[in-house]
Amino acid sequence: MILYEYPFNERIRTYLRLEHLFRRLGELVPRNHPIDHHYALATVFEVMDVAARADLKADVMKDLDRQRTQLGNYRGNPAVSEQVLDEAIGKLDRSFNLLNTIPGKAGQSLTENDWLMSIRSRINIPGGTCEFDLPAYYAWQHRSPEQRRADLERWAGALGPLAESVHMLLKLLRDSGTPQKVVATGGQLQQNLPQGRSFQLLRLRIDSSRGLVPEISGNRLMISVRLMRQEAADKMQPVNEDTAFELTLCS
Repeated sequence: MILYEYPFNERIRTYLRLEHLFRRLGELVPRNHPIDHHYALATVFEVMDVAARADLKADVMKDLDRQRTQLGNYRGNPAVSEQVLDEAIGKLDRSFNLLNTIPGKAGQSLTENDWLMSIRSRINIPGGTCEFDLPAYYAWQHRSPEQRRADLERWAGALGPLAESVHMLLKLLRDSGTPQKVVATGGQLQQNLPQGRSFQLLRLRIDSSRGLVPEISGNRLMISVRLMRQEAADKMQPVNEDTAFELTLCS
């Protein structure tokens, strides 16, 4: 099964991009090869670029506070474990407080490191980090894996509170949805959304053995899914077969 996700607003789109980058960083840092650590550092810079949006930190803190309030409304509900509820609210409090103690934007402390910024200024130039352009960076790549990993963990640590907050918010959002089985008749599905509810994320799970790729679009009123298949010459072609898959709407 392959899981596809489609955000309904720019805020959730940004959260998903950050999650994607943090997952990549988590895969690359534990490795040993200098190339892996080069791309780990490039990923740190990508996170900084995404996090540079002026209102991102405020949006995350607002969402943490909103989730904290919503969970607090479940206190006294006999169907909800008080211990689990306290743990969830405690995690939200911790993330909120950590973000609140960081001055400026997430990762701003890294911008004060001239050596890192010299790499950042050239890393998107094709071949811009060759040894003759950045000899100090070339020397760093020849350090032991343990030394490079320690540096990367230290630099990535400045982004840790943001990573933890985004992970928690997306988990709560995903848990809010109920999966349902649907059928794309003739390879297409159009579905009106319930009025009075504001959905933020669509999750689509489809059998990978079918070789189908969903093209998803949507707004606050309806969603549309068109199933495609990669044919010869790498061209995507629509399919006209009835196909079942799992759909989840999260609010």
